[in-house]
Amino acid sequence: MNQKKVPWHFLLVLILAGESVFILPFVLSRVFRPTVLEVFDLDNLQLGICFSIYGIVALLSYLFGGPLADKFPPRKLMAVALWMTALGGLIYSLYPTYTILKILYGYWGFTTIFLFWAPMIKATRIWGGSNSQGKAFGFLDGGRGLVGALFGTIGVLIFSLFITSEISEVTISESKAAFKQVILVSSGIVFLVGILVWFFMKLDSKTEKQIILEKITISQVQEVLRLPSVWLLMIIILCAYVGYKITDVFSLYARDVMLYDQVQSAQVGTFLLFIRPVIGILIGIMADRSQITFWLVVGFVISFLGALLFALGLISASATALFFISILVVATGVYAARSLYFAVMERGQIPLVLTGTAVGLISLIGYTPDIFAGPAMGYLLENSPGVEGHQHVFWMLALFSFIGSIAAWYYFRLYRKKNTD
Repeated sequence: MNQKKVPWHFLLVLILAGESVFILPFVLSRVFRPTVLEVFDLDNLQLGICFSIYGIVALLSYLFGGPLADKFPPRKLMAVALWMTALGGLIYSLYPTYTILKILYGYWGFTTIFLFWAPMIKATRIWGGSNSQGKAFGFLDGGRGLVGALFGTIGVLIFSLFITSEISEVTISESKAAFKQVILVSSGIVFLVGILVWFFMKLDSKTEKQIILEKITISQVQEVLRLPSVWLLMIIILCAYVGYKITDVFSLYARDVMLYDQVQSAQVGTFLLFIRPVIGILIGIMADRSQITFWLVVGFVISFLGALLFALGLISASATALFFISILVVATGVYAARSLYFAVMERGQIPLVLTGTAVGLISLIGYTPDIFAGPAMGYLLENSPGVEGHQHVFWMLALFSFIGSIAAWYYFRLYRKKNTD
């Protein structure tokens, strides 16, 4: 990579955009999961099906959106994606029927992936250059975590401001009115971020020419598919993303097992979001100073050990300190793996100019948890209410973390002696 060094403000806007686009479909339901279930009159399985529909649309969007990212500048695709996603928030704020909600999640599967995902990954590789891929992706994921945490904090603050009753006596109508304000403010911010992307993520003409292809040929797709790193990353990302999806249940665990109220449960979800930037930044810096692929293995091992703490039923309502320590362990492993799995593309000899195409192909398998993880968790939670259902979910995390660690170890062994270009 010989392009001119891209300025820091490019990365800052990229980070802001990278999480903002997912606030409406995912972050709000992660922080306010008990509230979302109540105000939309859903159970865990129904919400999981919404996520599954998102995943099905996203699956096709990854495949066809990837090559698109190799044909157009990242900022244009990303800005349009943010604006379209924000418009969906207006429908969300009207508390549509379950049928409309499923259609909305399908729409978000298109707006957040087809026009956004591959351009975001490509833009991050461009900023990182040859020697700072760990830092680039660590800062991206860590920064996205911080943005998500700030959105979560603002959301909890807005929600609590519009709740006038004692929290134990809040009616559904009062919760709806308060959460509507959270949705509308979030939608407005997402739209404004799109404007920032359009104006502040411009690349110089020389760099832009280096990263854009006139057309994508079959031979180029075949070139990408011949790379062992592409196939290994499909497995690695699939396993890591299951872990990330499972972090959605922590606020629900706080309510069901730790017996917290709605606001306290949302605060647990927000606490989790604040862990993410710290892990992302630290792991990114450490990875660039040593073997980036080794730290990917470490992330999966930590995730596996953390999952066992919950799966073995060691955490009860009285074990508050252990609960937060265990969250910290799981989050460290999950966020470390998530921060690095695209950072190893450079080590795996995937050409920069074909990043979009590679990301599209990798994501076709890697992000299938968007389809099955939500319904799987919903099924486990609904069929074994209380602590038992949560234990089953964390056994699922342990299994995927174990598989991920094996794939990451093979990636490490395969590419550790090869220098990046």
